[in-house]
Amino acid sequence: MNIKKSIANLVLALLVFSVAQISWAKEEDLSCRYIAPILTAYLDRHVNYSELNKELEKRTIDQYLDKLDSGKLYLLEKDVAKIKSMLTGSFKKLKGNNCAGVESSHKLYVKRVQERVAMAKKYLGPKFKFDKNTTLYLDPEKRKRPKNDKESEVLLHKYIQFQISNYLDTDETLEKSKELVLRSYERNLRRVSTLSQDDLWTLYIDSFAHALDPHSSYFSKDALKDFQIQMSLSLEGIGASLSFKDGFTVIEQLIAGGAAYRSGKLKPKDRIVAVGQGKEGKFENVIEMDLREVVKKIRGPKGSTVRLTVTRKEGGETKRMVVNLIRDKIKLEDDAAHVYFQKRKDKAGVDRKVAVVTLPSFYADSSLRGRSGSKDLKKIFKQVREQKADSVVFDLSTNGGGSLDDAVKVAGLFFARGNVVKQSHRDPRRPELALADEDPSVDWAGPLVILIGRISASASEIVSGTLKEYRRAVIVGSEHTFGKGTVQSVEPLKGGDLGAIKTTVGMFFTAGGASTQVRGVRSDITFPDAFDDDDVGEAKLDYSLPPKTISPFLSAEAYVTDGPRAWDLVSKSTIKQLKVRSEKRVAASEKFKEIEKDLKEAKEKKDKPVKLSDLMSKRKDAKEEAKKKGEDLDRVLTAEEKEKKYFERADVQEAINIAVDYAEIDATQKKINLGSTRTGVKSSSN
Repeated sequence: MNIKKSIANLVLALLVFSVAQISWAKEEDLSCRYIAPILTAYLDRHVNYSELNKELEKRTIDQYLDKLDSGKLYLLEKDVAKIKSMLTGSFKKLKGNNCAGVESSHKLYVKRVQERVAMAKKYLGPKFKFDKNTTLYLDPEKRKRPKNDKESEVLLHKYIQFQISNYLDTDETLEKSKELVLRSYERNLRRVSTLSQDDLWTLYIDSFAHALDPHSSYFSKDALKDFQIQMSLSLEGIGASLSFKDGFTVIEQLIAGGAAYRSGKLKPKDRIVAVGQGKEGKFENVIEMDLREVVKKIRGPKGSTVRLTVTRKEGGETKRMVVNLIRDKIKLEDDAAHVYFQKRKDKAGVDRKVAVVTLPSFYADSSLRGRSGSKDLKKIFKQVREQKADSVVFDLSTNGGGSLDDAVKVAGLFFARGNVVKQSHRDPRRPELALADEDPSVDWAGPLVILIGRISASASEIVSGTLKEYRRAVIVGSEHTFGKGTVQSVEPLKGGDLGAIKTTVGMFFTAGGASTQVRGVRSDITFPDAFDDDDVGEAKLDYSLPPKTISPFLSAEAYVTDGPRAWDLVSKSTIKQLKVRSEKRVAASEKFKEIEKDLKEAKEKKDKPVKLSDLMSKRKDAKEEAKKKGEDLDRVLTAEEKEKKYFERADVQEAINIAVDYAEIDATQKKINLGSTRTGVKSSSN
């Protein structure tokens, strides 16, 4: 797996939602004649690029090739050279509605896929033998493209051995594993052979967007709908998350309160084999159907009926049933803010209550009275105050970003009115746009610990960076965050009929004047993070923009020194005390030692090929360890089990320990200050 790309996919854009839309003709489907205007639309908005040039064209071709064959399993070196030749000069040709280069390159790719499927079919014949001594570079970036058919065959054989090992590790027989692997190749051939023109143009436009920078992209019509659901945390459907496995649409998880959950008839791992609309609509077979198409058939307006034909493996048999469901509005609570309360004794033996507040993303429904992370957190911190918590851990360790407006409001929950972030423009003559929290209330004035991780990005970096610069919070966790310091704008094309363009329109700066671009936000107190990999971060992404710095713009009115809204600046001495205590605990922690061991092993193996026997042994050990603990690795966890697993994390536990220490130090300091005031002596904070 390519860790750089998988992590990058976790990182949401820091978004500015725009109501402005581009005017187009009445035609609704994406066609060749729309590509040039869409590329121009990106250039009209992008912070760095305003015209097409040879460098952008070269980058676009490289991105396109990577999207076509990211695993380097199909195209030969000579194919890559040929496609580059086909697409050279494409910017100029597209202005004349000439898309022949894109179409021809895809035809060549389809031809190679056909050849590889034939190779796979031959290799997986009666004489096939599984070889656990096979070695392979799993990361495509570590291997070169094949020069000829012979090299391609050798690579394909190795990769098939790897795929077979995956199935054998799930207790499938060798014959069944062979069948499933071959079906996956045949399925891919059907997919690429029947790729619509719409999908082909989407691939090229998205390649162009990624040639501008890592975070500009193109949303197809379906992808735009998914994005809007993600940002609003609600959709209308049956309330189940689905995946595609071995040709089947599989239920991964039932969302509490959704129609599927309430029916009591569906379970995780059920396979959906047919879908019928309404109470009497004809069933349509969905086996081998693209997951996006199946999802479109299952989703629908609230109150409407959908019928599912489902198969389930039970007691060695496969049962078949029909389930009628009435679609409803679903709230995606797993992605919403939550609070948990933990009780601990501090070093002095005093009971302390810590509120652990999680925020998986900065979500914001743009509709009137829509839901947002800041609104949910405001309610949560009211509860935190009522529960008389001594300190707070605000967990942003896996938060990849989201709404810019929401980030500003979330930062403002912890201080009075004040500047949070500035956004630059493409025109250097225009001053940066300052965004400030206008709410004078302080929703939490007590000790605040922010837990970050290597994949904390974008809006997470605005909040953690700004609160660090105001000296409002202690930042703990990974050495630094992801380093995404750019702002994207999402603009629907023709009301969304042609999807939407997501364009990097500026760079953001936290209140101290720093850009988090590439550098990220650094922790005050560090401990090992499972994602502490050199390949994780903005600096490792293609075409990242360079960082900048501006003058600080901290607001004096953000600070409150008297009354119930008063909050104390984090002092250097407090951080020093917390750091000494934390380092002692971390050094003695078996869990942190295990994380460091895993990181070291991963680093040592990074540039080496994987041996299948070693890989299978590691998987077997993981299964046996889970079995000892009474866990089922394939079972979808309940909410209670997820909570238990969350609090088993070493970083979460250490963040709580630091919050307990902080509450103790804060209480002691307040007693000292109170005593000093009574005797007429004033103390100062450093």
